[in-house]
Amino acid sequence: MRLHNKHMRNMHRCTGFAILLVVVGACAPAPRQAGGAGDGAVQSQISAMLARSAAAWNRGDLDAFVSDYLDSDRTTYIGRRGVIHGRAAIRAVYAPRFTTPGAQDSLSFDRLEVDSLAPGVINVIAEYVLSRGDSTVARGPTSLVMEWVDGRWQIVHDHSS
Repeated sequence: MRLHNKHMRNMHRCTGFAILLVVVGACAPAPRQAGGAGDGAVQSQISAMLARSAAAWNRGDLDAFVSDYLDSDRTTYIGRRGVIHGRAAIRAVYAPRFTTPGAQDSLSFDRLEVDSLAPGVINVIAEYVLSRGDSTVARGPTSLVMEWVDGRWQIVHDHSS
């Protein structure tokens, strides 16, 4: 009988602990998911940022276009030339397209997705579209990892194909 009582006490302890875990878990905030109520503001901020970036591209303002990249050697751009490090080097890659203001193709973005990776870090997936007149001359995916730095989202990793 003594063994049976000890077993029953342990079983009640385990049951109590399990109930406590369920209660604590129910009170914990739900993790934020992309597209959730909390991410609507971030989605709007990124949409506005990409619109500003495209407007800078379209008016031939290279400095404004690259200003969304974090000014750091750890900032990377992956494109046809491979991996480029730093905002100055990224600027140099784009510079030939800005030699004749207004002559470059028009930029826009479609299919925006924003995914929160950690506090202050997001992944942005979109499709860039380059147009000349009524014709699309290039289109492809872009993936941007952004950090919240100095009160705004800044690109730290850009992979565009």
